Amino acid sequence: MNKKKTQAKKQLFEILKKNSFKRRRVILSSGKLSNFYFDGRISSLMSSGAYLIADILLDMIKDDRIDAIGGLTLGADPIIGATVALSFKKNRPINGFIIRKNEKKHGMKRRIEGPALKKSSRVVIIDDVVTTGSSTIQAIKAARKIGCKIVRVISVVDRCEGAKENIAKYKCDLESIFTKADFSV
Repeated sequence: MNKKKTQAKKQLFEILKKNSFKRRRVILSSGKLSNFYFDGRISSLMSSGAYLIADILLDMIKDDRIDAIGGLTLGADPIIGATVALSFKKNRPINGFIIRKNEKKHGMKRRIEGPALKKSSRVVIIDDVVTTGSSTIQAIKAARKIGCKIVRVISVVDRCEGAKENIAKYKCDLESIFTKADFSV
């Protein structure tokens, strides 16, 4: 990683640590009790956090010929928006898509929103924070169901509680910008 990208990662870490990392007991969506919580949306909805996440992601995928980046709503939404906007600014445009938790019951009844993905679309699945990986796996399954090729799976933070192993069962490697170890947890 070059000096500029190392600096961006350090800046993002400080934003996450100050705004998204909380030491307190919470029940996670997996039902587990935890002594710490990452609320990734706080940082990904800040202008500086959104920009830095998008910049780091675009650097990570720059050689992958990606058609689109997407993930399960809600954690992925701000990351997708920032990344597609910055990709245009950097003259490397990629589209975004958002996967609903369930198929919409009215209108076009879509589960995946955004510019139409083709059967052979090369996509990145993104998430803000992964614990067991269940949300990310839902996104992988939905994208594959319409024929997309999953090129990368990336999270901003991996809590290291099984996501990597669970996602590997779907023949995908989880990459993370940070893990809980980075936060001394």
